[in-house]
Amino acid sequence: MRRILLFLLTNLAVLLLLGIVCHVFGIDRWAELHGLGGLYGLLVYAAVIGMGGAFISLAMSKPMAKWSTGARVIETPQNELERWLLDTVRHHAQAVGIGMPEVAIYEAPEMNAFATGMSRDHALVAVSTGLLQKMDREQIAAVLGHEIGHVANGDMVTLTLIQGVLNTLVIFAARIVGRLVDGWLSGGRDREGGGGIGYFVTVMVLQLVFGLFASLIVMAFSRWREFRADAAGAQLAGRGAMIAALERLKLDHGENTLPQSLAAFGISDRVGQGLQRLFMSHPPLEERIAALRQGQP
Repeated sequence: MRRILLFLLTNLAVLLLLGIVCHVFGIDRWAELHGLGGLYGLLVYAAVIGMGGAFISLAMSKPMAKWSTGARVIETPQNELERWLLDTVRHHAQAVGIGMPEVAIYEAPEMNAFATGMSRDHALVAVSTGLLQKMDREQIAAVLGHEIGHVANGDMVTLTLIQGVLNTLVIFAARIVGRLVDGWLSGGRDREGGGGIGYFVTVMVLQLVFGLFASLIVMAFSRWREFRADAAGAQLAGRGAMIAALERLKLDHGENTLPQSLAAFGISDRVGQGLQRLFMSHPPLEERIAALRQGQP
């Protein structure tokens, strides 16, 4: 449960921080004074902030991933395993028609891997040392195919667009309700230079509440795209190898050390029970294996 709360707080804190910055630096009041107080202007303002924040996060994803995991990019292979990793990723990338991603290894005891980056041709694929130690090469090739599938499907950009649209709606809706509350508290009197404390508090609280519901949508899409990435891994490395890799992941009971900001991009994540599952980035491994055995995309 702690991991779920950390994930939610990380995402919701972005909107809260943007709201505070806009209030402290008078961006809200500036928008009001320059004719952006109407619904159309407010929607434009919300889109700029919401979409801008999402794409800034995407642009920073690769360097932040390297920094947060300590991943070492393979520039010149130091051994036969690293040469094989590069060759396998290159083969997969050519098969799906994308540019060669950077390939990295990061120190972690659990079996995991992730892909991130700004575009299909400028991505990063990283694998943990635990995965390299505990899986055979057929299984590793399938995991690499899964990650290349994420890149080829444009999942990173699509997830960013969804997050940006939801951020826009959250910002827009919170400010509309904030105006209504502030108007009620002021007795219907117009305030010069923006709303009062009622407006500010309402906006901050509703951004957190609406952001919580937005996270449900983002996580639902994240779970759906895992099935597509599994299908890509099966196509690139063989259905049997992909199923074997997922079966092997079921035996990994250690703590997942992948940072929360990258959890949705990994091959596996811990799955909770009940309502907790609504906030998980990955569906249960049993469901993913069953989908592959039934030949579903």
